[in-house]
Amino acid sequence: MYKVFVNKKEIILAVDAPKKAKAKVLPLQSTPLKKIIRILRTTKVETLYLVHHNPKKLVPLFKKKLPVTVAAGGVVQNKEGKILFIYRKKRWDLPKGKVEKGETLGEGAKREVKEETGVKKIKVGELVGITYHVFKRSNRYQLKESHWYHMTSKYEGVLVPETKEDITKAVWKDKKKTRKALGNTYPNISYLFTKAKLFRFLFEEE
Repeated sequence: MYKVFVNKKEIILAVDAPKKAKAKVLPLQSTPLKKIIRILRTTKVETLYLVHHNPKKLVPLFKKKLPVTVAAGGVVQNKEGKILFIYRKKRWDLPKGKVEKGETLGEGAKREVKEETGVKKIKVGELVGITYHVFKRSNRYQLKESHWYHMTSKYEGVLVPETKEDITKAVWKDKKKTRKALGNTYPNISYLFTKAKLFRFLFEEE
């Protein structure tokens, strides 16, 4: 099962839908993107299941429906165990951006974290999750596939938000403030923390 967020609504790519699911269910392969977007934009449907019998084809089939932008970013932790957040367009977010030609995903993630926050001395660790969301640019819908890496940094200097990207703050947040930030973030970030069990991973919760 995979989740694709469209603003506050979600598309679930799955082999089948739960029998008790109060959601619209459509075949993944034969349902055009226009119909998917129309349902989410003009009806009260909050969750749309797109089903296909082969789990390995769920994401590839959906990717065929619209252009894909590959991005990478970081769940960055400092020596005190605090997490690096950015504040953009009145919501808390994690630093990320489009991977450039010739870069590996890890290289792109590290560069974007540096550019968006000014943090240095970054060590890229393991991939902790991949999120998907649909956005509209130049009057065309696109899919953003974001690869998230756990990173550590010994940097103790001043953080510098990348204002040209509408980032107004870059701050380190402890466990309590991280929970609060997740109350005002994007659905894909909340989902990343839940699916990857990041609180247990980052803060060693039982």
